[in-house]
Amino acid sequence: MDTNVISSKNAPAAVGPYSQAVEANGFIFVSGQLPIDPATGAFPAGDIRTLAAQSMKNLAGVLEEAGSSLDKILKTTIYLKDLADFAAVNEVYASFFKGSYPARSCFEVSALPKGAPVEIEAVAVKC
Repeated sequence: MDTNVISSKNAPAAVGPYSQAVEANGFIFVSGQLPIDPATGAFPAGDIRTLAAQSMKNLAGVLEEAGSSLDKILKTTIYLKDLADFAAVNEVYASFFKGSYPARSCFEVSALPKGAPVEIEAVAVKC
């Protein structure tokens, strides 16, 4: 199986020993994207909506580098520090898609890297 490691300057660098994404057999597996602004290396100022939007922008940046896009996503997983943010994150998440939505899971977790309140990962196709 041939794999291709994806690295984009339009998303923050990995905060550990992993790739931003890996492409294999036409599928793109995007690692969880924290709401880090790649230009500053910090979380943008704002509420959970601002932070969720940054995670989605980072996801889009990695997918674009891989030759794909948000509309090619098959499955996402959202990790929330506080499930009370579910409705606000849903509102932002929905605004990034046109037409049908990908399959999705959403979980509350006890902690995320760098103290982030949200992290979003995805599986997409390249075609």
